Amino acid sequence: MSTTERPRILVVGGGYVGLYAARRILKQMRYGEATVTVVDPRSYMTYQPFLPETAAGSISPRHVVVPLRRVLPKAEVLTGRVTTIDQDRKVATIAPLVGEAYELPFDYLVIAMGAVSRTFPIPGLAEQGIGMKGIEEAIGLRNHVLEQLDKADSTTDEEIRRKALTFVFIGGGFAGAETIGEVEDMARDAAKYYTSVSREDMRFVLVDAADKILPEVGPKLGQYGKEHLEARGVEVYLSTSMDSCVDGHVVLKNGLEVDSNTIVWTAGVKPNPALARFGLPLGPRGHVDCQSTLQVTGTDYIWAAGDNAQVPDLIGRKAGNENAWCPPNAQHALRQAKVLGDNVISGMRGFPQKDYSHANKGAVAGLGLHKGVAMIVMGKVKIKLKGRLAWYMHRGYHGMAMPTFNRKIRVFADWTLGMFLKREVVALGALESPREEFYEAAKPAPAPQAAAPKTEEKAKAS
Repeated sequence: MSTTERPRILVVGGGYVGLYAARRILKQMRYGEATVTVVDPRSYMTYQPFLPETAAGSISPRHVVVPLRRVLPKAEVLTGRVTTIDQDRKVATIAPLVGEAYELPFDYLVIAMGAVSRTFPIPGLAEQGIGMKGIEEAIGLRNHVLEQLDKADSTTDEEIRRKALTFVFIGGGFAGAETIGEVEDMARDAAKYYTSVSREDMRFVLVDAADKILPEVGPKLGQYGKEHLEARGVEVYLSTSMDSCVDGHVVLKNGLEVDSNTIVWTAGVKPNPALARFGLPLGPRGHVDCQSTLQVTGTDYIWAAGDNAQVPDLIGRKAGNENAWCPPNAQHALRQAKVLGDNVISGMRGFPQKDYSHANKGAVAGLGLHKGVAMIVMGKVKIKLKGRLAWYMHRGYHGMAMPTFNRKIRVFADWTLGMFLKREVVALGALESPREEFYEAAKPAPAPQAAAPKTEEKAKAS
């Protein structure tokens, strides 16, 4: 039983699904009907489709994150991790950022932990790789790339210059293609302000194990995206992978070897590994196995959705694909979260659950300023767009999908200012260690060394 007078709905994860599901539950819930508790290691939700534009400086980092306590004022927001779940006792163990772990009883459970970067045991990857799953990584990548230009402009060592100006991106899906497109745009703009660095001095490499990039928009637009990047000087290597990157020495399976200080890893995602400790039924790839109602298989008080859930695609199955599952993207996450919220309320009140069913509306991708690809699905008709019009579709769709009116306005304001003002190309690398300079100024001075004793011969001579 819950320790509160009201039943507790525990939402594990404050990402896209967690935030929207909690908002939906609070909206549909009667006053005092239940307590909604959201647990996440971060006190904010990150809109991940905007991370590439954040890395390029087109959007302020603060504008792509949504503070959970501000948008969920009627919910409990706990900053920490759920480490274990005891389904028999209906108790979750919470590990806060500081202090001892404690148990939290619940009555209904929502699993919305999202996904983490899918990595492989590649030598050097953990030490050299840069991910693109969080706002911290996007800020770090921007500062890192601009610092590489600073290094190259300030040295006469050709080997150091070459390594600093070589940028390797592993993964050609949405995250990889969009990030390399945006970062190449930023680096091209920034090079105008350096005396000894030009775009021709830089080397951008995109690697993917598949035989195409941007598979989400179809083969023709994917091929266009590849040709577009290559026309901008990006080397694209398909059907290959990275064998090692020890000390920045990148070795690809196709035999190519390059030295680089910048290795960005965007080769897919996998469900959060913590799910394995919750005693939930998991699919072959580690996703929580769900019914079409988003209820976890075999339970009547647990729901899951988003990147950490294996949800049947009813539209695909009606078309004859018996093994169709909903892809892990923002389009499904947003709609699943709303159905999940409604079903939690229905389950709490003893009403029937609704099935989740959504036909694919297409996909959009930005490849830098005024460049993009888009596939819009209208019934049986697929409209394929590329170039500036597709870029407008990309910005329009994601701008409207950005949570909260406050953040929508701020993002559109960033874009509007970008039309009239030049892109900022300053690196703030000191953000990663802001106390270093003060520490150097404030640390105790070393004690003076005692004078060495005179030797017997020197003593006699004196």
